[in-house]
Amino acid sequence: MGCSCLQATFQAESIEEAKHLYDQLLPLTPILLALSASSPVWRGFLTDIDCRWNIISGSVDDRTDEELGNTRLRNDKYRIHKSRYDSVDSFLSEPGQIYNDIELVKDKELYLELIKNNIDKSLASHISHLFIRDPIALFKEKLDVEDDEDVDSFENIQSTNWQSMRFKPPPLKDNDNQIGWRVEFRPIELQFTSFENSAFCAFVIILVHAIKQFNLNFLMPISKIDENMQRAQKRNACLEQKFFFRNNIYDLEEKIQANCELVEMTLDEIINGNKMFKGLAQILLDYLSIIENVEVFTMCKLRQYLRLIQSRANGSLMTPARYIRKFIHNHPKYKHDSRVDDEINYDLIRNIYLISKRKIPCHDLLFEDNC
Repeated sequence: MGCSCLQATFQAESIEEAKHLYDQLLPLTPILLALSASSPVWRGFLTDIDCRWNIISGSVDDRTDEELGNTRLRNDKYRIHKSRYDSVDSFLSEPGQIYNDIELVKDKELYLELIKNNIDKSLASHISHLFIRDPIALFKEKLDVEDDEDVDSFENIQSTNWQSMRFKPPPLKDNDNQIGWRVEFRPIELQFTSFENSAFCAFVIILVHAIKQFNLNFLMPISKIDENMQRAQKRNACLEQKFFFRNNIYDLEEKIQANCELVEMTLDEIINGNKMFKGLAQILLDYLSIIENVEVFTMCKLRQYLRLIQSRANGSLMTPARYIRKFIHNHPKYKHDSRVDDEINYDLIRNIYLISKRKIPCHDLLFEDNC
């Protein structure tokens, strides 16, 4: 269902920290989607997009005409603005509330029930928003469950709302109390090699620590994140698109929306910096420079991971999507009609396999010391 995605889950120390991380990582979802783009071919055609996101969103969009807003509501309850696979609709932390600038449709009865049971407004809104949709799968052995003893009724809805971030409560049955509140970062596309996959996971892991260490603030209006998600999927977005991003990421204590200094930057500027913005890579390197008791080999590997991300952003290394396009364009059987026939497809997959197994070098994707 994830269609070649790479997801990373992080455990927080408390529910409040989980909300904080959920909100701070959300604006980074389109950035990492564009940097990891690897899906330009669909059903035998080379398309004008580089990512999977809208493809899956449309594949599981089960809204009726009434829910889509094409006809007035008669049998359905809600006008639903997005597919059940889409970008997040609301921030959860208190500082994030002023940036919730799109309509959040929610089950009002459930919302009031949650409030009655002392769930805070932002989390009650989030949960009741998930429950505007019907479950789409049910196992017969789960027809009769005790909700006081089992959370499968909740997880059935939670796990079929596929959003760019997921807020995950602790499991009800955890005898050792080892699993707490978690957040899942979901937009990254799967890469050709384990090194690339590790690089993206490491980037987000270090980013999580840097957010906490330096009190970083990436909050921006939800509507701008939605717009960034659409830009991230365009062909060669990594080099050709600009993205809304905060220029004042050290201003966590600001209280009014006017202080959110949004500018449009390229991924190169966001990752590698410019005259006005330090760049995420340097911030992560600053964090690595202050942590102690890290083995030399581990630190070297982390810096290699960051170098890969930096090189994707500045164009010295290709995204997998750009590499796939180049391979198809250069294939002797390609007729420049967007059709990727069986022979081209076989040769492409074989080539990717050989790269992933380190059987052939690929300097378009990796540096020599990454291989």
